[in-house]
Amino acid sequence: MENPLLLFSQANISASKDKTYYKAMKSAVKEEPHKASKPGVKQKRNRLSLLLQKPEFHESDHLGKPGNLTKAASVSPEEAVKWGESFGKLLSEKAGLDAFTKFLKTEFSEENIEFWMACEDYKKSESADELLPKAKTIFKTFIQKDAPKEVNLDFHTKEVTSQSIGRPLRSTFDAAQSTVYRLMEQDSYPRFPPSALYRSLLQGRAPARAALRRRSRSFTLSDLQGSRPAFPAR
Repeated sequence: MENPLLLFSQANISASKDKTYYKAMKSAVKEEPHKASKPGVKQKRNRLSLLLQKPEFHESDHLGKPGNLTKAASVSPEEAVKWGESFGKLLSEKAGLDAFTKFLKTEFSEENIEFWMACEDYKKSESADELLPKAKTIFKTFIQKDAPKEVNLDFHTKEVTSQSIGRPLRSTFDAAQSTVYRLMEQDSYPRFPPSALYRSLLQGRAPARAALRRRSRSFTLSDLQGSRPAFPAR
């Protein structure tokens, strides 16, 4: 018969190991930006992110929160038809913005719409005192090297943006926001109308959870020459 004290000791050691592993995993998720620059760390962080990448995981993780994504299911098919006519019409309505955000999550590219929404919120700042902290947060989250939600910007746009962060204006992120808008319009939006999520809205049904697809290739500014104006008409 095994010694009860020995079994109790082994159980405590196992529990301690599990607790240590959990703390290490939690620490990796909250990794500071300067640590992410070390070779191999970003790749490990990305692999961990993929394991945690579930639609509900980032449900409220937005600087410009679009609201409850389930509300997109309450729109009428007639309203949803408009979203297939142009990208501008899709983003001009809150329910359309919510639906497109949910779609981008299935492609692992929701950082683009989150950045666009953060820029929209930034431009609504009521005073100059609000601009600096917001600008720093947006830059650290989406633009600086190895940012947790880094968007794909060409070198020139990134440099111009970074140089104005110290004394930001309401127009500080205009060039970067325009680039990301065009990227979504030309790369992601064409896949939205044929998606199961959009088709379910046209049929007046609550969208089923879409299957995740591999991240698509992101275009840079050189791919987007001759594109249409960056923002929808108000």
